[in-house]
Amino acid sequence: MLTLTERCEAVAEPYGELVLPFDLRIRSRLRTRLASGEEAILKTERGAVLRGGDCLRAEDGRVVRIVAGAEKLMHVICADRFELTRAAYHLGNRHVAVEIGDGYLRIAADHVLGEMLLGLGAKVEELEAPFEPESGAYGGGHGHHDDAAHGGRIHQYEKQD
Repeated sequence: MLTLTERCEAVAEPYGELVLPFDLRIRSRLRTRLASGEEAILKTERGAVLRGGDCLRAEDGRVVRIVAGAEKLMHVICADRFELTRAAYHLGNRHVAVEIGDGYLRIAADHVLGEMLLGLGAKVEELEAPFEPESGAYGGGHGHHDDAAHGGRIHQYEKQD
């Protein structure tokens, strides 16, 4: 089994790819499978967020590229910058992971938050896309997802076809 332990520079021809949604790219301990189906274990530094395009080196030297998997999201646009800033404020006030783009916000699909945003005058569209939210004011992962909250165990995830 491949054990991925440290970040490394990108290589032209990685050994394989690991496709993960955002909620699994914030974990430092994870049992999973590469896109090829090969089993792998992720054992990286706590608090790190893996982004699409990052590379990890295995204990045996092989390099695997991280791919941000598509997930169900809400794409939020507003009539002007003030309204978009207001929507971002209300999402941040609820500690929601938010991807900030040029003129839009994206969040994980959540009908309650969607209704709140509609009530604020935003236009909300559902889509499937990779999710790359801001890492937060302190630069690390999201504290509510750290491994201590899960007993430090390795979480199992298998890519869905």
